[in-house]
Amino acid sequence: IAAILVTGVAFNYPYQQGHGYKNLQVLPKNTTHDSLKALMDEYCDALGVKCGFCHAQRKDYASKLDFASDDKMEKGAARHMMKMTMEINANYFNWNGSAQPDTIRAVGCITCHRGDPHPEFKELYKPHKDEE
Repeated sequence: IAAILVTGVAFNYPYQQGHGYKNLQVLPKNTTHDSLKALMDEYCDALGVKCGFCHAQRKDYASKLDFASDDKMEKGAARHMMKMTMEINANYFNWNGSAQPDTIRAVGCITCHRGDPHPEFKELYKPHKDEE
């Protein structure tokens, strides 16, 4: 019973404390496991991808992902996009003047991606017949 209890506490401790993640650069360091999972699920849905789109495979165990790794350029692009949407929301949609840039989230990944990992501007802009 003691071994099960210790294992359970050890498994959950880093997530409860919010510092079990090794490479959070945009998200707050105290992000909880549940919040991070919900956010990553939202990103996957918005881009129509799975976790391996941004996260590299582990070098020692190829069937698992190395979530802390920065080996894939998509992860860097995702960080850039996260900062961009936070800035857009803070500067243009944060009407209540709160210091929290994500208080009102009018713009998110789904705004442009709509299930497409690589949206193109040409799909959003359809020229009039006289412009062709």
